[in-house]
Amino acid sequence: MSVDSAWIARAEAAYLGLALGDALGATVEFLTPREIAHQYDVHRDIRGGGWLGLKPGQVTDDTTMSLALGAAILADGGEVHALSCARAFDAWMRGKPVDIGNTIRRNLIAFRRSGQPLAPPSEHDAGNGAAMRVLPVALATLCRDEADVRLAVRAQAHVTHNNPASDAACEFIALAVQDFVRGEALRTVYRRRIAPFVAASPQFAFRRRRRQNPSGWIVETMQAVLQALLETDSVESCLVDVVNRGGDADTTGAIAGMLSGALHGMRSLPPRWLKALDPDVRATCQRQARALVLCGRCDA
Repeated sequence: MSVDSAWIARAEAAYLGLALGDALGATVEFLTPREIAHQYDVHRDIRGGGWLGLKPGQVTDDTTMSLALGAAILADGGEVHALSCARAFDAWMRGKPVDIGNTIRRNLIAFRRSGQPLAPPSEHDAGNGAAMRVLPVALATLCRDEADVRLAVRAQAHVTHNNPASDAACEFIALAVQDFVRGEALRTVYRRRIAPFVAASPQFAFRRRRRQNPSGWIVETMQAVLQALLETDSVESCLVDVVNRGGDADTTGAIAGMLSGALHGMRSLPPRWLKALDPDVRATCQRQARALVLCGRCDA
């Protein structure tokens, strides 16, 4: 299996989609849909602000943790080792990021004390913090068999989130991104990935009602993301839909962005958003996306 230019372009679109969704959603994170409508009518521009007081185009932990993970994978020649991931995340935390989730902070502090890179299993760690940063693993394992992909996904996830619901979502996201990067249509991925994912983990069922104000619980995150992905036809419409639901909007935006970016490609990324995105983040996302795909031994 060999890499073609279309794969690389869709991988770049996925990484940029993650950053754009993060930057767009951060403005309205923790607001309710009614509060968003009152302030913005429909929030559709990258403008910064929000509870973190971000500059326009600035990203949060969703993107910066992904970039830290991607750098660690590249340093290890495309392999995903839990200890390398833990060290990369610890260095990221020491850099005083603009935001950090409680579960991530707690388990990285435990890593500092013990040197053990894998967090113990916990029913309380079903947050979305491992899912938001899984994209580099998906790109680095693009040409691996599914069993290897799942092992690599868990190696990075379990550094901070050792939980079955988190695992299920992370594995689904990585495999669906890979399908889209390889050019599969949404209807195909629905049959191959989405329907089996929900059948195997019924708590993720998303057809019952529109998920508004999704929390950091991975179940609510994925319900909102899947609804937005399936009910829209572009990166812009998908991200505008999901972030205007409020709640943990930077992370729903980041996950929806990586999936819709991989599905719809570079041409679907709004130029005004790309112009607004921090230029260093934009360049690093594109550079990492290309490097991760090319280091994935697709020509081996």
